[in-house]
Amino acid sequence: MRNPWWWVPTLYFAEGIPYFLVNNISVMMFTRMGVPNGQMALFTSLLYLPWTIKPFWSPFVDIIRTKRWWIVAMQLLMTAAFVLLTLTIPHPSAEQIAAGATPISLFTMMLILFIITAFASATHDIAADGFYMLALTEHQQAAFVGARSVFYRLSSIFGQGVLLVIAGVLETRLENIPLAWQLTLLVTAVLFALISLWHVFFLPKPDSDRSSLEGKQQTAGAIISEFGRTFVTYFRKSGVWLAIVFMLVYRLPEAFLIKMINPFLVASVEAGGLGLTTETVGLVYGTIGVAFLMLGGILGGIFASRVGLRKSMWWMAACMTLPCFSFVYLSMCQPTNLWLISTAIAIEQFGYGFGFTAYMLYMMYFSDGEFKTAHYAICTAFMALSMMIPGMFAGYLQEALGYQNFFWLVIACCVATVVVTFLVRRKVNEQYGKK
Repeated sequence: MRNPWWWVPTLYFAEGIPYFLVNNISVMMFTRMGVPNGQMALFTSLLYLPWTIKPFWSPFVDIIRTKRWWIVAMQLLMTAAFVLLTLTIPHPSAEQIAAGATPISLFTMMLILFIITAFASATHDIAADGFYMLALTEHQQAAFVGARSVFYRLSSIFGQGVLLVIAGVLETRLENIPLAWQLTLLVTAVLFALISLWHVFFLPKPDSDRSSLEGKQQTAGAIISEFGRTFVTYFRKSGVWLAIVFMLVYRLPEAFLIKMINPFLVASVEAGGLGLTTETVGLVYGTIGVAFLMLGGILGGIFASRVGLRKSMWWMAACMTLPCFSFVYLSMCQPTNLWLISTAIAIEQFGYGFGFTAYMLYMMYFSDGEFKTAHYAICTAFMALSMMIPGMFAGYLQEALGYQNFFWLVIACCVATVVVTFLVRRKVNEQYGKK
């Protein structure tokens, strides 16, 4: 069997690239192309949909072909989509971009390609996680869990940091925003094509990786029956509706905030923003911010393992909410000092990383039981929905309120996080999560 170092890092780096391209890079690209915030946030939030509904087709990844086949097929499909994105990017005029009046309809073909990429990426996630468990022994799975997490986070830095820096440098040098983004997408397409080609030759072919129908006589009725039982048992769990409310509401402040961070950072000072360049945003938010997000997540995991989920939830809810004041400060003072801006973003991202740990642990806690894997996948669907729905309205709210009042609205939403934390933590086993 091939050494896991030949494929685990590249597999999880490849898993992150399309996700961050669809959900984060698209936000900045549409913003820099002059699409109004309302339209931008609505349509980019709808791109979360495939990750929201992926539990409905995840069983068929087991039934049809092998996990390896799905991984390679989806990567080749996404490579083709990236190439077509490069070729179909529109070129609105500089005047249209400056006026912030570029209609989203101009990007119809790109949105279709983003949707295709999103469905392929969600399917790739299902296959990659299953393949990881099939191709590695239990000892290897434990040994490489850190590596897969690190390389997924590196893809985040690449997607939200390096690519934005490249786009920013090209915007400055070429003085042509559409061309700069076209070349940035070309870089992404070439890199992803190379990774896909690597996996064609270097992904192992474990004997255990086979279709669940292979060598069996399974009727469609039996498959549908078992598929349905997965969902029925989930919604019969004790406290399921409170759990769903928690999963939908705990991240409400961040769900509103995340869609408007990049537009706020690049918006002119007159429009209430900070007037940063794309390149600077890539450095400050995509690199420094992501690094502190990772640090918060790591320390959150350590803290939860020491005191348990129940005792850590109040601390994590506080870290999820209080750092949102960073953006209230930035919108009120509009500082030009890059160190001040970086510090404020680092504080907010660290708090989000630390506070998000409670959310992930609670999903694991609630999923425990007979259908642990399938039930966790359903929880992740609610997680995606919790980001999609608020994000759809974030841009229109910002346009109506302005950046400063919008960030105060985010602070008001923190009350919802506190309330659901209070209701849920009482039902969590006090020993869960402790070593």
